Amino acid sequence: MTEPTFYQPQSNEIALFEGACQHQLPVLIKGPTGCGKTRFVRHMAERLNRPLYTVACHDDLTAADLVGRHLIGPEGTYWQDGPLTRAVREGGICYLDEVVEARKDTTVVLHPLADDRRELALERTGECLQAAPGFMLVVSYNPGYQSLIKGMKPSTRQRFVSLRFDYPEAAVETTIVQRESGCDPDLAQLLVRLANALRNLKDHDLEEAASTRLLIYTAQLIGAGLPTLDACRAALAEPLSDDDATVAALMDVARAVFGGQS
Repeated sequence: MTEPTFYQPQSNEIALFEGACQHQLPVLIKGPTGCGKTRFVRHMAERLNRPLYTVACHDDLTAADLVGRHLIGPEGTYWQDGPLTRAVREGGICYLDEVVEARKDTTVVLHPLADDRRELALERTGECLQAAPGFMLVVSYNPGYQSLIKGMKPSTRQRFVSLRFDYPEAAVETTIVQRESGCDPDLAQLLVRLANALRNLKDHDLEEAASTRLLIYTAQLIGAGLPTLDACRAALAEPLSDDDATVAALMDVARAVFGGQS
């Protein structure tokens, strides 16, 4: 039996999600990279016992990728549902990760599903599907990446109940790192201290902050026997910047936190 997805609540996000589900409301999750948005959705799908269809959005994502398309098989042409359509039919959760990366003409298909109509029109088959009672539309994005070109239109954003995520407070993040990596509490605490020090540099030298995900990777490398500072370089400093001087500065912070240990 598969072990349930671990998720450490930060606030009242579980109750809010369950309330939205109960009233068939779509949910928008905003937060920085690696703060637990996807893990939260996976945890809630298991908690609510709903099938989950996850789509990683990108520039080349088309409406057909979401809805479905006709394919050619040995017996001729047949229709294959996309992940959004399967979720609508089955009463599952369709999760669009980094939805602002998708093309605007793609996200238009979401509008009838994100209001009281809860409908999905399949133009190529002539169907108009009414979402099954359990269907839930969930989208996420990182507000730090928003621009005039890649932002969510207000007319789309106002169709959703919104949850704002951030990196957990130190005690919660320490628990998460320890639980997910299997490291000892002292190491988890030091890594969280390092992350918070690096996050203070975000607005000055870094495009992205050190994520909880990267802390877990670092702890796992240390647990595999890699020297502490080597693990910090490979899983924290190098992923955060391509600039040699910036990486060196990040490693100086790591040495200060870990007391120069190798």
